[in-house]
Amino acid sequence: MTMRKAILVGLDCAAPALLFERFIDRLPNFRRLMEKGVYGRLESSDPPITIPAWTVMASSRSPGSLGLYGFRHRRNNSYKDIWIASSRRVQAKRIWDYVSEAGGKSCLVGIPPSYPPYPVDGWLVGGFITPDTNREYTYPPELGEEIKGVVKDYTVDVEFRIEDKAGLVRELFQMTENHFEALKHLARTKDWSFFMFVEIGLDRIHHAFWKYFDEEHYLYEPGSEFEDVVGDYYELLDRKLGELLEIVDDDTVVFVASDHGGKAMKGAFCINTWLEEQGLLKLRSPVEKVVRLNDADVDWEKTVAWGWGGYYARVFLNLKGREEHGIVDPEDYEKVRDEIAEELMKIRGPNGEEWDTKVLKPEDIYSETRGDPPDLMVYFDDLYWRSAGTMGQPDLYLPENDTGPDDAVHDKMGLFIYYDPREDHGGKVVDLNILDVAPTLMEVMGLPVPRDMEGKALLSR
Repeated sequence: MTMRKAILVGLDCAAPALLFERFIDRLPNFRRLMEKGVYGRLESSDPPITIPAWTVMASSRSPGSLGLYGFRHRRNNSYKDIWIASSRRVQAKRIWDYVSEAGGKSCLVGIPPSYPPYPVDGWLVGGFITPDTNREYTYPPELGEEIKGVVKDYTVDVEFRIEDKAGLVRELFQMTENHFEALKHLARTKDWSFFMFVEIGLDRIHHAFWKYFDEEHYLYEPGSEFEDVVGDYYELLDRKLGELLEIVDDDTVVFVASDHGGKAMKGAFCINTWLEEQGLLKLRSPVEKVVRLNDADVDWEKTVAWGWGGYYARVFLNLKGREEHGIVDPEDYEKVRDEIAEELMKIRGPNGEEWDTKVLKPEDIYSETRGDPPDLMVYFDDLYWRSAGTMGQPDLYLPENDTGPDDAVHDKMGLFIYYDPREDHGGKVVDLNILDVAPTLMEVMGLPVPRDMEGKALLSR
């Protein structure tokens, strides 16, 4: 069969309000794709987290189907034992697997989770969960040395929750320059049908520098030396995208997408302190300093529920027959879960302001729930407030993240741009779901769309 070539440009955390509006006058390459193509908001997965969202995009399977609910997961209903999402945890077929079945090869760069590197019909370069590039980070393994021959100091990510902002700017811009040098090399030298990469630097820029440009951010610093960093970074991405697309032949379909959006963070809410105040989490002895829940003296035989921190809260019930010291009778499970959900919905902000909080039951939003789902998923104030899992904090409401400096949170709405050089769609604006990306690309490439994909192709809607 004849397969059209396609490139999926992954921009982690790209925000519609910034790329489509605030900075668009500085982004001629993105603007060109938008004016000739179709673009709009891309609703992310539940939860809108880097892992699992990129796998949802590439497979058109929900997090429940994948058994991926974030970066870390409970192991065998343990209180403390966890496993970290890695490439080994993904069993679903993704776009490049179908490309391979049709006789094509793929170039895959920085797509979470891609560590440890795994065999593909083509070439793979690890993404941000790769510990470092001094170990095996590519497939085939010799590709790593080839990349380092093109870019001497190839890094997959940087530490971004730090105080040295000037040094971070230099690191992020250089890392992105290096990434695109590698991307251009692969695009030029490999015989690929499908090319996908994820640039993680945009996510890091948002988290580290949002308060410097956003006048509405409660920590906004007018006149800061860093006020142009975010806009300058979008401009860098636009310039590098233009250089990459000059290498790609003019019949290649281009799809730009983000796994989720970004917006100003308002603070963090201490979920476990709140559960303790509600009498649902019991400690044998009070904490005297800020500690992780694992380091607190939890009385599990009297605890009804506990939570995890992150961009959203995961709340677990201490269920008899499931947890080692479970106390919630299975017959009371739904009643207790509904009562906790109702109280979570009543939480207000630090000044008594109403929150737009969403409390989700996994089985209500997924057709199946594999792996280790939480009992409740909580988006505090539409994700403007993070969940802080630590205990011993001075207040329920923290002005910043409890794991380091951070200015931004994830937004449920990311973005997409679809550009087919054979057709002028005239800048049509529509909304898509992240599940729709894989079937859209497969359809335009001429590949049959599997019936068990959960999304629908853009052009078939």
